[in-house]
Amino acid sequence: MPRERLRPVDLAREHGLSTQAIRNYEEAGILPPAARTPHGYRTYTPVHREALRAFLALIPGHGHQTATSIMREVNGGAVEQALRLIDESHAQLLDDRRTLLAVERALRDLTAEEKPGAPEERPGPGGVTFIGPLARRLGIRPATLRKWERAGLVDPRRDPQTGYRVYTAADVRDARLAHQLRRGGYLLEQIAPLLAQVRSAGGITPLEATLRDWQARLTARGRAMLTGAAGLDAYLNHPGRSAGGPED
Repeated sequence: MPRERLRPVDLAREHGLSTQAIRNYEEAGILPPAARTPHGYRTYTPVHREALRAFLALIPGHGHQTATSIMREVNGGAVEQALRLIDESHAQLLDDRRTLLAVERALRDLTAEEKPGAPEERPGPGGVTFIGPLARRLGIRPATLRKWERAGLVDPRRDPQTGYRVYTAADVRDARLAHQLRRGGYLLEQIAPLLAQVRSAGGITPLEATLRDWQARLTARGRAMLTGAAGLDAYLNHPGRSAGGPED
């Protein structure tokens, strides 16, 4: 029984793509090589259609670059390598979930600690404090705060007359959040972008909406990975597919 023959446009129409995109996907190794007619026209099969479906299903969960790498490995016969790439994406998702959980816990701790400090720990005139009192408040050394400053975690201004570091309420908030995350085992380079999110959100309270959105995006990514896995499994199990590509 002859195999179904598909033109580039047949694959393209199903997903609202251009025929050039189909040709580009083949050249990139996302689709297995197509046969050619005596006149040089590409002819595809249901195997190519399944490969395209798998690739497009992988993108939302893994991103275009990783999805491309996965399909290249599969079409090159390196299925184990493709599965390793998928595992790495899942590991990154788990790490992102742990980071979100750490931020949520740190914010809860900050809220629970919102109590008037001892007289020597209260902000000075103008609602600012200095490195010594802030370090005592956090139970760390002033040198640690200076290290955090070099890493971009806090950004105190300098008093123009004395040259001393001056920490505003926002600086204190950032230092306290950094302290909570450090206690949770996070590295300085991991904390810096999280604090940047706090600053861009305008503080901790507006960040709650950001965290909900973050959680929703992680959930969507996890679901998309399941969809991508189903698409790839369908391609791997397609009866017309051999280890190295479509049937001859």
